[in-house]
Amino acid sequence: MDSGSIVFSFFLIFAGAAVLASVALYTRQPLLIAYIVLGALIGPSGLAMINDTQLLSDIAHVGIIFLLFLLGLDMQPAHLAHMLRKTSWIGVASSVAFALIGYATGLLFGFSTQEAIIMGAAMMFSSTIIGIKLLPTTVLHHKHTGELVVSILLLQDLIAIMVLLFLYSNEGDSPTLAMFTALLALPLLLLFAFGFVKYLLLPLMGKFDRFHEYLFLVAIGWCLGLAELAHAIGLSAEIGAFIAGVSVATSPISQYIAVSLKPLRDFFLILFFFSVGASFNLALLDDVFIPALVLTILTLGAKPLVFKYCLSKSGEDASTSWEVGFRLGQTSEFSILIAYIAASAALIGTEASHVIQATAIMSFLISSYIVVFNFKSPIAVSDRLRRD
Repeated sequence: MDSGSIVFSFFLIFAGAAVLASVALYTRQPLLIAYIVLGALIGPSGLAMINDTQLLSDIAHVGIIFLLFLLGLDMQPAHLAHMLRKTSWIGVASSVAFALIGYATGLLFGFSTQEAIIMGAAMMFSSTIIGIKLLPTTVLHHKHTGELVVSILLLQDLIAIMVLLFLYSNEGDSPTLAMFTALLALPLLLLFAFGFVKYLLLPLMGKFDRFHEYLFLVAIGWCLGLAELAHAIGLSAEIGAFIAGVSVATSPISQYIAVSLKPLRDFFLILFFFSVGASFNLALLDDVFIPALVLTILTLGAKPLVFKYCLSKSGEDASTSWEVGFRLGQTSEFSILIAYIAASAALIGTEASHVIQATAIMSFLISSYIVVFNFKSPIAVSDRLRRD
């Protein structure tokens, strides 16, 4: 793709997103819907105005990295450790329940045992992007509901990394070796991050804090640098970005960095949701619609119930338990990644891959509606619920 086509692609995406976002706001719909619909409309399976979606998807992945970095900036390490200890059993138990639902549904529709297992694995996770994007940053990130959502999502991300390592291992090392390497690398990365921030990064920022451009550049460099380091040692870039944020969270400069990077995060997230819609092959819709619809209904129905039950058992009140359940009541961007990797490794067929993708897209759409119309969020259509 040459530079001219990149500019033209960006023009189509952001001009189209502005038009559909205007329609969405006038019709009181969540903005995420507009970006996904735009991808399906002008992507390869639609009008084919943009065909090279892989490059855009790679660029959009940066949005997820920035999202996790900003999330880390809002989390105090000691409090995060406390919340993870409290919700660890909830994350594990709920993931097992969702995996069984996906596995049984796959077998019901005639997929092979291996395909059903991978479909079950893809159903275990909730969307980090939607879960956090729809959290009011000034209301819930520092309150109990937001802390529960974030801690469960983080534990799911760790489980997702293990699943991805297993899938990647089919192209190289054994899964046991890959997981062992990751478990060894995580504490080493934490030690490096906190040491680097304490003895080098914060002194530099403190010395030149009058130069806002410098702080902006250092923050981006630290986020992307630790993301790349994490990826190089067998972890995910997202985990590296989150650790980069947490390591700076105790500094007074963290809130300035968070405010400065929010527009950059939103730019890349628009590209991410566009790429989700553009990556789906509409020609296979007739073959995958019914199993995907059944799996979506089961996901949207089971996740709030399971989370409500588990959270109630841990002492949470009913209102908080239901809200957390509905906020986590979809599948994940990791589900799409699992489908892509498994299909590339010939572990599942094209139809099974598209069932997972279609389920993710439909659950994204419907879950966003449920949250935006019923709970506080930055893009709520009601003034009573809109919080940022």
